[in-house]
Amino acid sequence: MWGGRFSTQPAQIMQAINVSIAVDRRLWAQDLAGSRAHCRMLAAQGIIGQADADAILKGLDTIEGEITDGSFPFRDQYEDIHMNVEARLSELIGEPSGRLHTARSRNDQVATDFRLWVRDACDRTGQRLKALQGALLDRAEQHAGDLMPGFTHLQTAQPVTLGHHFMAYVEMFGRDAGRFADARKRMNENPLGAAALAGSPFPIDRHATARDLGFDRPMGNSLDAVSDRDFALESLAAASITAGHLSRLAEEIVVWMTPMFGFASLPDDLTTGSSIMPQKRNPDAAELVRAKTGRIIGAFVALSTVMKGLPLAYSKDMQEDKPPVLEAFDALDLAVGAMTAMVRAIQPNTARMAEAAGAGFSTATDLADWLVRELGLPFRKAHHVTGAAVKRAEALGVGLAQLPLDELQALEPGVTDGVYKVLSPEASCASRQSFGGTAPEQVRARVA
Repeated sequence: MWGGRFSTQPAQIMQAINVSIAVDRRLWAQDLAGSRAHCRMLAAQGIIGQADADAILKGLDTIEGEITDGSFPFRDQYEDIHMNVEARLSELIGEPSGRLHTARSRNDQVATDFRLWVRDACDRTGQRLKALQGALLDRAEQHAGDLMPGFTHLQTAQPVTLGHHFMAYVEMFGRDAGRFADARKRMNENPLGAAALAGSPFPIDRHATARDLGFDRPMGNSLDAVSDRDFALESLAAASITAGHLSRLAEEIVVWMTPMFGFASLPDDLTTGSSIMPQKRNPDAAELVRAKTGRIIGAFVALSTVMKGLPLAYSKDMQEDKPPVLEAFDALDLAVGAMTAMVRAIQPNTARMAEAAGAGFSTATDLADWLVRELGLPFRKAHHVTGAAVKRAEALGVGLAQLPLDELQALEPGVTDGVYKVLSPEASCASRQSFGGTAPEQVRARVA
């Protein structure tokens, strides 16, 4: 590749640290797509002859077939996917293969390949998130009226419905899908034709290759085109936020499946057992989704660290851009798929959830609101009265709904027996009719 300048082969350690084919071989489809677009453009511009272009395109088709059927000879001596393809093309068609790299550098070639791969990954992730949202929507509709405790600080707060809880994640994953779509829009510019860093003296048509590869336009600065990886960082940021949402839901599944909560179970095919404890049914899928979040966030940190101090334009540091991105999207694909399966299969214990919905004085806010609404008390005074009522009920070992009227009237004389209409979990949920609230009608409206 650069034998004209060098008189010896790379040292063994140089070869070991420099080779990347074990990783970037996964970009083979994008590399072939970019080479085809470049070849067609070179021929259309009269930079290479049509006969040579036809031979190159036929050779690239042969290479695609070999990679697909597993017979392609990936070789470390050719360092990366670009040179492996070029070397094999030379073996297949001879001299015309050397014309393919006209007006192109590996710098703009890898930037194009990688951008195409990340674009595909964003599209795939968006579709998988839609499937996860669909599973959550189905469960939200099914459980729109089933009560459960809502928590703050993992302490009982107010009654909500299980459907409302599922819908919270529908909203989160919807924003996640939007972030991938936004990242795709910004990355959809074509680096090809930027060459090494300064552009090309050949009369290339970068708009043609952009159209051929599905890009909106060529990138406007050749230095920027070959030297930045913000498109990968933005995608990793979206992946990290998505992984955080997945981890939160996974944590809840883990907690819900404990005997102490007993809120839900998963079927045998989505759990594992223990090698020593026969009774165990472990939520390993949820735990592994939770764990993969660390690897995905770590990928964002890794690539940020690689890029943080690089002067323009390309540096070999950027060869380390692909491992964290490929690993992160592999982990995210698996995590989204596993979570979708768990959401579809989870078996809520709605009776246990409903029982817990009324525990911990969860309708205390409803009492305070009633005092404001019916007696005209300032909310802060109503809050104080309700706190005293909770203290008294706790002392008597009863819930608010069982606290005698005379006990309530001792705290606030204006209280009537109408207060008991708002102190059940069912009444509490039904009253939350504000847009986006937990009332079953609101949940069903959001599902629709």
